[in-house]
Parts: sequence; structure tokens; C-alpha cells
Amino acid sequence: MKKFVAVAGNIGVGKSTLVSLLCQRLNWQPFFEPVAENPYLADFYQDMRAWAFHSQIFFLTHRLRIHRRLLDHPTSAIQDRTVYEDAEVFARNLYLQGYISERDHKAYCELYQVLCEFLPPPDLVVYLRASVPTLIKRISQRGRDYERHITVEYLTQLNTLYEEWIHNFSLCPVLTVPADDLDYVAHPGHLNLVVSKIQEKLTGKEEVIFDPDEVNSMA
Repeated sequence: MKKFVAVAGNIGVGKSTLVSLLCQRLNWQPFFEPVAENPYLADFYQDMRAWAFHSQIFFLTHRLRIHRRLLDHPTSAIQDRTVYEDAEVFARNLYLQGYISERDHKAYCELYQVLCEFLPPPDLVVYLRASVPTLIKRISQRGRDYERHITVEYLTQLNTLYEEWIHNFSLCPVLTVPADDLDYVAHPGHLNLVVSKIQEKLTGKEEVIFDPDEVNSMA
């Protein structure tokens, strides 16, 4: 049967890499983050309070469009980052930092909630959980210029919001992957383990965990 899996997690945790590897292994269709240029981004970095709301509306619209395209795709597919993270993590973080006003955040959340009522959820969310030191290390290794100024404090705040979101998320099953302990690029066994756990979860098994001994044996 056709399946829709979404991979979620903080910046640098390895979402895109896992999506690519899973699609190669399972012969599924990848759907990566929107590549369209955000027309508000330059203004946002000049004046975050003035343009944060507009920028987040743009990202939300594009993520919803990708979600819809994925649902309409004829074969199984995997999404890199979810529409839920845009609202529950990144837009909320901007609100908490004071860059989005309470009035605008309320309007944004109402729009997001109404749209979600009409948008079928994935069959499974794969949540990659990693500590801030792991995120910093991986961000440094990939060497993207625009990520050089990401701070420990920012990643810590996002991690907190991710944990709050995933704890309360109930639209579909969730598989939490201990990304600190798994290196599915260097160790094919780790990828095999993630694939097997995803398949278990998709067949309806409720309790699917990564046992440390099992992880170590696959290295």
C-alpha cells in the first residue's frame, strides 16, 4: 500500500540525508524542503519584527503545497520536514522571541489549525532526536555559510520546542530515532535498523524502540 512518511527534527540532525537514503533503499519518492526563494527573507533579516509574520506565512504556504502534492503522488513518499514544525517550532520560536506579535501569532495559528483539519496527516512521523553538541558538530561538518552564525542558544531553544511538540503530537504514529547514537551514513547497519523500525511502525506495532545493544551491534 502507498505510504506517506515525514522526517522531522532540528537543524543539522540529518533529515535530508536520511530521506535520501530511505528513498534509495525503499524506492520511494523524496519530497525535500521548498527551494523557492522566500521574497520576504531579505527584509526579514533587516527587520525581523516587521517581516517575521509575512515570512512564516510564505513558508507555511509552501509546506502545505508540498504536503498536498505528496498526498496526491501515486507512490509511497517521504517528506523532509513537516508543516507541523513550521508552526509548532519555528513560528512559535519567533513569537516567543518577540518577533511576531501576539495578535499575528494568533491569526497564524488559527489559519494553521483550520488547514490541518482538512489535510490528511502522514502515516508516520520519524522524529530525529539529537543533543545540541551533535547538531553543532554536524552543522560544522556540512559547512554551509548561512549556518555559520547559528548559536548554541538558538538550537537549544528549538530542541525544547521540538520536544514539546512531539510530546503532544497525536495526529499519527511517531518513531523517535536516537540520532546521537546512529550514523546511518558511516554504518549501513544503522540504516538497516532504521528501515526495519519504520516498517514495524507502519505495520501497526505500537512499541518500537531502539535498544542500545541493538544499535551497538549494528555499528
